[in-house]
Amino acid sequence: MLLYITVFSVLGSVGALAVSGIFLLLPDATRKTLLPDLVSYATGTLLGAAFLGMIPKALEQATATAVSTTVLAGLVLFFALEKLVLWRHCHDNRCTTHSQAGPLLLFGDALHNFVDGAVIAAAFIVSPSLGVATALAVIAHEIPQEVGDFAILLESGYSRTRAIVLNGLSSSATLPGAVITYLWLEQMRVLVPYILALSAASFVYIAIADLIPNLHRQTSLGASTRQFTLLLAGIGTIALFRLMS
Repeated sequence: MLLYITVFSVLGSVGALAVSGIFLLLPDATRKTLLPDLVSYATGTLLGAAFLGMIPKALEQATATAVSTTVLAGLVLFFALEKLVLWRHCHDNRCTTHSQAGPLLLFGDALHNFVDGAVIAAAFIVSPSLGVATALAVIAHEIPQEVGDFAILLESGYSRTRAIVLNGLSSSATLPGAVITYLWLEQMRVLVPYILALSAASFVYIAIADLIPNLHRQTSLGASTRQFTLLLAGIGTIALFRLMS
């Protein structure tokens, strides 16, 4: 179990960082065209993992009132964290808050990556299939997030090498988050449904408050149709994986 958690945590951090680094090598026009598509797909995977995986599994182990209260509390918590500029994900170079605060961006991403690791570990403790589906959702939303972070750091005056190194250090927080959670939750399984509910809240909040507003910047029929299709594809990917496993 720990080996699976370690492998998928590394894929969710270093793997996503590597893919986003390759993505940055593409011409600007191509990157700007593809980024909303990646965000659309990532949004679908996050919503699918939350509503088709985490919340149903939490409901199997705790009452509906306890799970719904935890999800609500999580949404409020992440709203407060975002107000403190600790959680915000940027997906383009128009995020003025982060363009003025590169170190804070890196700190916030390290915190979020640590929590991503905890999410992956908690899901694997419940079942390997939920763990893989959750890791897939993490990877899908980390790729466009890392692309946006790179753009912000470069615009803030960081060299390409420094941006890659610092982003890599920030991403590495996923692994200790996963290992610590695995070692802790194995002894306190009673907390697993609440960790899943909080994890679902984080996925829903990122999708609704962060990713979808960025997608609304494109209003043409073609772009909207493509985004809607890819969002459904992201949900479908999680649903298909859950059915197969």
